[in-house]
Amino acid sequence: MGLTPTFALQLLAALVAGGFTTLTASPFELWWLGPVAIGLLYAGLHSLTPSQAALKGWLYGIALFASGTSWVYVSIHDYGYTGVPLAVFLTALFVTVLALFFAGTFWLYRRFCSPRLAFLTFVGAWVLGEVLRTYLFTGFPWLLVGSSYVDSPLANWAPVGGVYLLSLLVVLTGTLGAELLRRQWWAALPLAVIWLLPLALPTLWTTPAREPTRVALLQGNLPQLLKWTPEGQRVAANTYSDLTRRVADEADLILWPETALPMIDNQARPVLERVQASLPPSTALLTGIVQLDEDDRYFNSVIGVGNVEGSYQKEHLVPFGEYLPLESVLRGAIDFFDLPMSSFSKGASEQTPMQAAGVTIGNAICYEIIYPQLVARRAADSDVIVTVSNDTWFGASIGPHQHLQMARLRALENGRYVVRATSNGITAIINPRGELVDSAAQFETTYLIGEFYAMEGLTPFNRTGSWPAWLFAGLLLLPGLIRRR
Repeated sequence: MGLTPTFALQLLAALVAGGFTTLTASPFELWWLGPVAIGLLYAGLHSLTPSQAALKGWLYGIALFASGTSWVYVSIHDYGYTGVPLAVFLTALFVTVLALFFAGTFWLYRRFCSPRLAFLTFVGAWVLGEVLRTYLFTGFPWLLVGSSYVDSPLANWAPVGGVYLLSLLVVLTGTLGAELLRRQWWAALPLAVIWLLPLALPTLWTTPAREPTRVALLQGNLPQLLKWTPEGQRVAANTYSDLTRRVADEADLILWPETALPMIDNQARPVLERVQASLPPSTALLTGIVQLDEDDRYFNSVIGVGNVEGSYQKEHLVPFGEYLPLESVLRGAIDFFDLPMSSFSKGASEQTPMQAAGVTIGNAICYEIIYPQLVARRAADSDVIVTVSNDTWFGASIGPHQHLQMARLRALENGRYVVRATSNGITAIINPRGELVDSAAQFETTYLIGEFYAMEGLTPFNRTGSWPAWLFAGLLLLPGLIRRR
């Protein structure tokens, strides 16, 4: 694999493209750089061997995840009890392994696809690569290309086909733009359709079902490193009890964040019962909590008191954070693998939605909000999406901003309000158009009072899920495979 000047330039372009993709996401939101990044990857790709293409894809992934998921270092070093050298090593390992998804996609694409109709086949390969990254080895659908377009002219496509359709259209814009620069003037027409047709699409597919519900979202801002100590438990109980008393007469629904009380549900019951006694009878209180069942299994859960029916147990767990793969080998090896509450069990896929304050709740705990199919399944049976999170693990990084942006896209995809309570930010209310109605300042002990509407009706994405976009991507890939044969 000789490093000619032309090949070296392509590798440099891949690194630049990775950085550009990070800049499309929050908090930067330079979404117009997305097609530029794709153009840099697409240009000259078909002059490379499969191995050279794999290296180009891998370097793109390195640049993307090193810049876009730099918060992993914060989680490992600041809150995972590891020193700098080990934290750097584990972060680098995380980045290099994730980048292999792009290396594999690019290798397979150059190995099995003809350059003919490449502006279509590359799009299909890219989107199917994102699908693979979403589900393989528990999945990591963070920084999907389409996730950054909730504020762009393409946003109205989201309730039609979801994030994968957005990715498909962004990548297609990049390949068509590259063709246009090669004076392939026919590319202007499909580009115009992609970007102008959303103007004719509905901005909202669902309607309010009843009068608004008043909601109070509490943000305790408790230090993560002290949270699970006896002192941390006392501070948490006092903080959330005091905040609740302040908002008790102003809200129908009060929401505490993920594991707001750092204790088992049975231990937390006396605290919750004292708080409930100060609430009006019709008020509902929901909180994230750790549940322990009769089989000694721990669950990351949402429970409630007052005007509440049911509970929810988190279905999609975070590897290494909430459960440990290869536990018999890794447990005890280093402190990072012995984090508090890293032995959760998985909740059932089918759970009866919670009822609170007369509203049907679709729950998504923390990391679950980044999975479009999971959230769509919950949203279809609910009036509002409620997500509780502990973004303290991200520190003062770009992670919470990216997390919020993906929550906004879930609201847009499903035509539902998203109400989001977090431990230290970004606590927010999001409307069904994916717009931020209001948010609380980060790193403050505070609360946010607002309102949301229970929404009825379904978006096209809600009805079909992601499979039409996946099928479309597969069809785009077919002409290149047939011609290769």
